[in-house]
Formats: sequence, structure tokens, C-alpha cells
Amino acid sequence: MGYKALLLLEKILMILPQNIRKNFFTFLAFIAYISSKKYRNVVKQNLNYLFNNSMNEENIKKITKYSFKNLLYNFLHLMELRHMTKEELEKKVTVINKEIVDKIHKEDRAIIYIASHYCSWELGAVSVGYFLEPVAGVYKKMKNSEYEGWVLEARSHFGNTNLEKTNVIKPLIRLIKQKKASGILIDTNINSREGVVINFMGKPLRQTSSPAYLARKFNAAIVPVSIRTKDEIHYELTVHKEIPVEKTENEKQDILNATQLQADWLSSIIKEEPKFWFWLHRRFKGDKPEIYK
Repeated sequence: MGYKALLLLEKILMILPQNIRKNFFTFLAFIAYISSKKYRNVVKQNLNYLFNNSMNEENIKKITKYSFKNLLYNFLHLMELRHMTKEELEKKVTVINKEIVDKIHKEDRAIIYIASHYCSWELGAVSVGYFLEPVAGVYKKMKNSEYEGWVLEARSHFGNTNLEKTNVIKPLIRLIKQKKASGILIDTNINSREGVVINFMGKPLRQTSSPAYLARKFNAAIVPVSIRTKDEIHYELTVHKEIPVEKTENEKQDILNATQLQADWLSSIIKEEPKFWFWLHRRFKGDKPEIYK
């Protein structure tokens, strides 16, 4: 879609009632589902790999359909966030366990929020920035600079900032030293030179070790956050317990242990409600490319 066409579509849709916008994106998700055999297969390959071919075809089909819908709803939320008021956000999102963040703030420690592509991750990131504290979110540079600007504007509408992931460690260190918050997605595919190998739902997987490294070195807190919904209208942003990071004489093992705990947290929310994770992403192509053949 051309950028001018996107802006025109946005202008038209934002005039219409929210339920009509939602129905429009639900329809787009259905079209995407029936027309994209490639990504239907990606979902099935991911599910079969992680669940050891134990999931029946009916559940795979349901999760696949929801994966397309959830992706389109994230796009819808980006569009709506560019125009949303504080009052509208407060009606849409409820925060659970905010006291965890309050306690860390009293300790005068910076927080590294970790999250994943789970449910409405776009709405979740903005909600962390509004309800908890402004966050500098790490993102991967996009090919289309105009669309990137559109996305980043939505993400920063309520006070967040954005950090492109290339050479991002030094900016993250500065933030931590200033006791400011950052946000890192831990479920993106990374190459063999990055991260450490952990156990993810019984499978070996390379995961970023940056949160553990930074938390250990600068006494920051790693705090997982997730968002989910029961009706796709109202959402709950949950602050999970801080993930501990040991500081022994064995730095590599400390970082590996803390990274494993992050993977365990993500595994637990996926197992609890698998449909919300971003199954359309070829998450394992770096470590297990053969499952996508």
C-alpha cells in the first residue's frame, strides 16, 4: 500500500465508528487467511514444532485464523493510537500489578521492560508508557521510511521514544544510568552471532541476552509485561514479577540463567493461551531452518 493511500484510508476509517473499523480489519484478516497459503503453513510449522505434532487440526486452524486477525488488529491499534485521547486509552486498558513497578522505583533502579509479540503488543507498549512510565522501545529499522515514521509516531503518541536496534547498547546504558526505562522484545529472530542458546518450550533457541547483561552490570530490574483481552474491546496490561539476575563470579552463567528465566516466562504465557502469540513469524529460522521447508 502506498503511503498516501494509507493516509487516505486512515482518514476515512477514523471518521467511522470503531466497530466498523474493527469489522473492516476483521474482513481483511479473513482475506489474508484464505489467500496466503505460505503463512498458513508457517503457523502450522511453528505449532507442530513447539507442540511436538500433538495439536489437532481443528485447534491449528483456529489459532491460524486468529493469528491473521490479531496481526490486523495490531495494525488497527496503531492507526487508532495516532488519534486516541488519554480518556479513551484509560477506558480501553486496565493495569494489573502496578505495585511491582512502584516498588522498583522506590529502590531507585531503572527498569528494562521485556515483552513479546503477544496479543496487542502495539497497544501494550504504549500503555506501559502511559500508565507506568515513558519507555524507550528498541525497534528494527523498516525498509519503507515513510511507513516507519507513521508507525513510530503512533508508538510515541503517549510519551514513549524509539531506539533503532543498530548499535543500541550504548544508548540503553545511558538510559539505565539516568534511571529511565527501556523496552526490549525478546521473541524476535536473531542470527547466530547474537544472544545465547536457551531452552524454549523444550527446544533449543537463540534469544537476546541484552536485558540480562544490562540488568546484571547496572543493577537494573527486568520486568516482563503482557497484554491480553477477552472481548477484543477491553484489554488488561499485566506487570509480572521481576526476573532476578544473579551476580556471581561466573558472568556468562548469570546471564544465561537470567535469559532462561525470561524464556520460561514467555513459555508460560504462550502455553496458557497460545492463540495470542505471533505464530505468523518464522521465529525458528535461525536455529531450525529445516522446519520451514
